[in-house]
Amino acid sequence: MRGPERGRYRAEWNVYLLAERTGNGEFLVVSLDSTGREAAPARRLSLAEFRDAVAVAEQDSPRWVWADTARLYPLLLAAGVRVQRGHDLRLCHAILRQSTLTATSELATQAPGRWDNAPEVVPEEPSPGTTLFELGFADDGTDDAGSDDDAPAEFRRQLAAVATSAEPGRLRLLLAAESAGALIAAEMQFAGLPWRTEVHDRLLTRELGPRVAPGLRPERLEGLAMRIRAELREPQLNPDSPQDVLRALQRIGLSPTSMRAGELQKLEHSVIAPLLEYKKLARLLAANGWYWMDTWIVDGRFHPEYVPGGVVTGRWATRGGGALQLPKQVRGAVIADDGWKLVVADAAQLEPRILAALSADTAMATAGRGTDLYAGIVASGVVETRDHAKVAMLGAMYGATTGESGRLLPRLAKAYPRALGLTETAARAGERGESVTTRLGRSSPRPGESWLAAQAQAYDPGATDADERRARSQARDWGRFTRNFIVQGSAAEWALCWMAEIRRELRLLGNVERTVPQETVRGGSSAFSHAPHLVFFLHDEVIVHTPAGLAADVEQIVTRAAETAGRHLFGDFPVDFLLTVATVDSYDQAK
Repeated sequence: MRGPERGRYRAEWNVYLLAERTGNGEFLVVSLDSTGREAAPARRLSLAEFRDAVAVAEQDSPRWVWADTARLYPLLLAAGVRVQRGHDLRLCHAILRQSTLTATSELATQAPGRWDNAPEVVPEEPSPGTTLFELGFADDGTDDAGSDDDAPAEFRRQLAAVATSAEPGRLRLLLAAESAGALIAAEMQFAGLPWRTEVHDRLLTRELGPRVAPGLRPERLEGLAMRIRAELREPQLNPDSPQDVLRALQRIGLSPTSMRAGELQKLEHSVIAPLLEYKKLARLLAANGWYWMDTWIVDGRFHPEYVPGGVVTGRWATRGGGALQLPKQVRGAVIADDGWKLVVADAAQLEPRILAALSADTAMATAGRGTDLYAGIVASGVVETRDHAKVAMLGAMYGATTGESGRLLPRLAKAYPRALGLTETAARAGERGESVTTRLGRSSPRPGESWLAAQAQAYDPGATDADERRARSQARDWGRFTRNFIVQGSAAEWALCWMAEIRRELRLLGNVERTVPQETVRGGSSAFSHAPHLVFFLHDEVIVHTPAGLAADVEQIVTRAAETAGRHLFGDFPVDFLLTVATVDSYDQAK
């Protein structure tokens, strides 16, 4: 598309561009004004025309509006087309539907529809110990969050909900950051994390023994299994069966309540050490063993499917590949391409710093000024050791009231009353069944019918002591959830702003510097062959794959972006978001 045709697109597409895929495979593109109303006739385009039109329109930096970034954006990336800004209707609907800031809007009060289909609440990583704030969302299997003809109307409802909200500025930032996160997730999945299978194989062989046929245990696991059977005097025991192992432990006089490592470590018996080692190695084999390597590593890249907003706090999840749980044993296989480097950055004590800023607790912020926050708490004379500071802070954010944490919490509360007052207020709200809201406007879900019924039963004249104990226990559980929700959710917002700013600056840097031949990138794509780009994200940690000559610039970008994210959320409140930044050849060198 060149000449007059290019000018026509640039003249008409001046505010928002809404893109939808029709039932016959065409793409409908509509120019919208600032209120979401049609500003020019819709265009029907083939896939090739759509890609060309997007590339042309990008010169004016529009904001693309579509139902689901994860479904549409990869079609553009495959042709080497990237967009700068987006608005993901599905993700934004979930925020606005739940937020206390938009509770009276038409969007929040209307009857449930197809845009509400996405969240079936499930644990991010199902386990007996799953906590409430780990709840995530499962894909409902539908092809789209809303019907094709409903997208413009849904966008107008979202704009109206924000405009009439109690905090429109904060919500606009949240929706922009959430949508930017969706673009980043799609780009990271498409570009992939550099991975060397030959190194991965060596690491697995070192940990487990030589590769064996499917269904057989590698040498080291089999040796541990034999030791466990001998210690328990159970020749036929299957160490992969938690129920069988629990029964065997009980038969020799031990009584763990579960097979979790924390429970087993409390026991004293010669079987515990090999059992813990077996569990660790069996998890490595199952989660990141040879089958995982054969399935997930394609042309020298790991391509996980990230799920932005996959946890109710706004944290990400994954649909496959386990990118959020890459163990240290295999990080040595994450190796930069020849002539490239990995810039690894993680935020130190992110959640406590977020708590200090949320509560405007200047004393806590001062403790972390330019230094390790836990060390700063010790230097302030609040507790004696860094471990004590960490335990006490985790207790404040997660609601631990017993043991060492319970002993130290009063000292922390005396030193930082605003910070701990905020978490206590959030916990009491949860115990009453109320929602709490993050810095930018994401609100916690309210408890379900069974929770409400249990609370009502406790006040019934015929309630038993057991009814009252159950209600109190459930109320405390939900209070722990809301206590952490505002901190973890606000930290997730900071991380989204951090990544969005990194992405923005990396694009500018990549447009200026074109120094690396495309053929040097193993498994790379034309969209990411020359420029530094994000390849990994884990809550408070990012990895950028960059030409070696730009690594110093990238380090400055990720550091500067952390400061910018802090200002976006907290203005001029004097809190530092310190980073540990390392430029390395392989991921394991960063730790």
